[in-house]
Amino acid sequence: MDVRMTTGLLQSLQGAVQSGSPVAAPKGAVAGSSFANALGDALKSVSQTQQQSSELQKQFQTGTEGVGIEETMLSMQKAQIGFQAALAVRNRLVSAYTDIMNMSV
Repeated sequence: MDVRMTTGLLQSLQGAVQSGSPVAAPKGAVAGSSFANALGDALKSVSQTQQQSSELQKQFQTGTEGVGIEETMLSMQKAQIGFQAALAVRNRLVSAYTDIMNMSV
């Protein structure tokens, strides 16, 4: 995942939250850019980056021409940064959910 992509991802998530988009679209409704859609796209992006990194690792290990250690290591670091960002968002969501569930009514 590109660092610019991580920044864009965070900005799109912040935009979805600030615009008051619904967390989940009602059944049958078409959601524009809801928080759930932004989060789903972010997770797909992280998964795709990890798959690309894994593929580059395999190519490097088999000695494929044109695949260098620099490119492979950079890809691995991008995948790790994306995963850490997704993990941080998940932890914040779980924490917020726990706080809401522990509120007295």
